[in-house]
Amino acid sequence: MRTIRYHSYGNPEVLTVEEAPVPSPGPGQVLIRSEAIGVNFVETQRRRGTGPFPPPLPATPNGDVVGRVEAVGPEVTTVAVGDRVAAPVMGGAYADLVLADATFLAPLPDGIDAAQASILASPAQTALCVLKTARIRPGDTVLVHAAAGAIGHLMTQLVRHYGAGRVIGTVGSPAKADFAREHGTDVVVDYSTDGWTDEVLKATDGEGVDVILDSVGGDILLAGLDVLKPFGRLVFYGASGGTLPQVPAMRLIPMKHVVGCGLDQWWQHRPDDIRSGLQELIAHVTEGRLKVHVHAELPLTEAAAAHRIIEDRAQLGRILLRP
Repeated sequence: MRTIRYHSYGNPEVLTVEEAPVPSPGPGQVLIRSEAIGVNFVETQRRRGTGPFPPPLPATPNGDVVGRVEAVGPEVTTVAVGDRVAAPVMGGAYADLVLADATFLAPLPDGIDAAQASILASPAQTALCVLKTARIRPGDTVLVHAAAGAIGHLMTQLVRHYGAGRVIGTVGSPAKADFAREHGTDVVVDYSTDGWTDEVLKATDGEGVDVILDSVGGDILLAGLDVLKPFGRLVFYGASGGTLPQVPAMRLIPMKHVVGCGLDQWWQHRPDDIRSGLQELIAHVTEGRLKVHVHAELPLTEAAAAHRIIEDRAQLGRILLRP
């Protein structure tokens, strides 16, 4: 079978297509024949060795895999050979066949396409966990960073269903503004420009926002504290800007709450909430309330091109690889 691997950190060209033996599922694992693979931003950071957790080399990317179960390992009782599933795959995701932990599988209903299915593996679940962490209240004004991204364009849709009154979305370039508006954003601000916080204050008549959902980190997160209302909640769940934020404690004295959120942590501490949330998300998708936009579908062998699109900051929505 084919798999994508890299033996050194660097540009997208370090991603190479290699032949590998078909793996056998161990206890609690399943083997999936890939139909589509969702490509996530964080993999570009891991590939460069610049992310919070650079992988040991040689390495294979993680990803969101949609496909059918080819084989099941011992102790797997939740799925059977032939079932169509979506799964977050840790290592070896860009491949014809992949191993996945059966705990995290999302069994798929009939009629759901590969793009819709791919968001159920982790992006939509991440968005929902962030919203639950934020404890959205009816009428809240919510600021969503990276509103045109793979998770961001889902977040701006979901936040409405969980009570938000007004949604302000930030984007990294003017070209993404219309896309963000089409996916639920009332006001769009370009956070790559000086004075973006002034635009947020202007849009809220100087009051600021109740909630910030931040996947950018760094100076953007710190600047966001200036537009967060007293008793407001900022949820940090990613550092696409490349820098982990360092938040001075005195910035929180004006009754501002900052909390982190990780899908893996929800699985560890609130697994039943994750499982019930997945059913909510499937209903949102199948009933048309949550739509995924596919920016590009590329052959598996063009994984480097997929990473280039992301690093060029051209991405609108989801990028898929097709084996």
